[in-house]
Amino acid sequence: MSQPNFLGDSSPSFDDQSSIDDIDGVSQEQYSFNINESADSETAFSIIKKVRTNGNAFGSVLGSNRGTLKHTPIFKPKASKVINDVVHGHMDVPNYILDFVDSVQFQRLRDLKQLGTTSFVFPCASHHRFEHSLGVSHLAGKFIDKIKSTQPELEITEDDQKFVRIAGLCHDLGHGPFSHAFESWANSTGKKFHHEEMSLKMLNYLIDDKGLDYSTDDVRFIGSLITGEPYTTGKRFMYDIVANHRNSVDVDKFDYLARDSYCLGRAIVCDFTRLMEFSRVIDDEICFCSKEVYNLYELFHTRYSLHKIVYTHKVGKAIEYMVSDALSAADPYLKISDQLDDPKEFINLTDSILQRIEYSKEPELKEARQIIRNIRTRNLYKFVDEVIIPVGSQFAKQLPPTLSQEIAKVGNDLLESDFIIHDLKLNYAFKDKDPVESTHFYTRYDDSTKVQILKEHASHLIPSQFQESRVRIFCKTKEKCENVQIAFRKVLKNYDIQPNPSFTVSPYKKKPLDKN
Repeated sequence: MSQPNFLGDSSPSFDDQSSIDDIDGVSQEQYSFNINESADSETAFSIIKKVRTNGNAFGSVLGSNRGTLKHTPIFKPKASKVINDVVHGHMDVPNYILDFVDSVQFQRLRDLKQLGTTSFVFPCASHHRFEHSLGVSHLAGKFIDKIKSTQPELEITEDDQKFVRIAGLCHDLGHGPFSHAFESWANSTGKKFHHEEMSLKMLNYLIDDKGLDYSTDDVRFIGSLITGEPYTTGKRFMYDIVANHRNSVDVDKFDYLARDSYCLGRAIVCDFTRLMEFSRVIDDEICFCSKEVYNLYELFHTRYSLHKIVYTHKVGKAIEYMVSDALSAADPYLKISDQLDDPKEFINLTDSILQRIEYSKEPELKEARQIIRNIRTRNLYKFVDEVIIPVGSQFAKQLPPTLSQEIAKVGNDLLESDFIIHDLKLNYAFKDKDPVESTHFYTRYDDSTKVQILKEHASHLIPSQFQESRVRIFCKTKEKCENVQIAFRKVLKNYDIQPNPSFTVSPYKKKPLDKN
């Protein structure tokens, strides 16, 4: 006869060697049971009825039916955990990834907003590097798994799959408060700081702190996957999955473009899932199907649009400069810049540093407190002017080092400390180059040969320039905004650059009309 099972056919059965005392008081969720084949149907269904009636009192049921039931604990160690993500849906997270996730070094990412000060302008853009890193690890795993399943000749090992996932997870461990804004501030202090280098230090710190079983070579390999700089000569394509220096097409970009767009309420037109699906490794390089060429251009245009509209929003940048000034004012007392080298000190630096300053009582932090209060009360630095630099102008390559001095000199009662010059470069993630020109493709008719596709063969509406240079100027006090704008435009005229007509009349102070 078939064996009725209280918790379903997939549940393990009881082992009749245990005593009744071992079973009494154990919940039904913890144990399942099967009826021995030797039991007749009347006995079997009688036992099921008794168990359902008596709830947890398994012992009383077994008393008269010993030998008829078998039992074993249902509890088995799980190989992974499922996390539901707003972008990727249900993500299967292996235990070896959870070893990293369940650490103070990784949990710190819960306290770092992905877009820094952008949430002061776009309130829903308040997601964190924690979920982004989980997403990158998930995509890195899917990508390497797909390549392995479709191209077994590449001899991708389980360790390869494991290390690529870990690299995706840990690639942002080294970010500081307010992300890239902090990196700019840190370098302004005279220290050389780069978040990728700190990520490697934090990775080593995490592994040592938790006593995880990874060799020195393993850690170096994971680190090289994070930086995209090959550690070994073989399987060069693996270094393009998390941080692709060939053409900037990688899973880090896939996740943050999709996640940022979702949290900003913006539609995303590029389809990164197709890029992973229609890809092959040819000559140790990840290549894409030729029909995905325009999808790649959409990917880079999405990045450009987000940088132009969101990441470099003029109010967001103004607040970013104010945060930097607050950190500079607080640094002599809090010694923030002294925590940039040691990961054991760096781990304490999160977005909460603003609250540390804001709620402080120390007189040494008075100036920094006032700056943060100005952010809270929306008394912000003012965007004054912006100009797109013509292609071929010397401004496009490098701003004159004396630009601040020139503006202050021709201005009326201006100091260089009154304003901030923002040298902004917007591009397709490959400076002034077309990243698709550095990407190879295969055709549906020949998936073993890689080819290049010219942009003229994809569309005549693809841009001919792939980077634009802009110069912005911000003023720290509202009263001097007009003077700063007038001085800035005088200097632009000396370089034969036309001002932006959108800001011809100062929005901060209009002169009264002459009635005569």
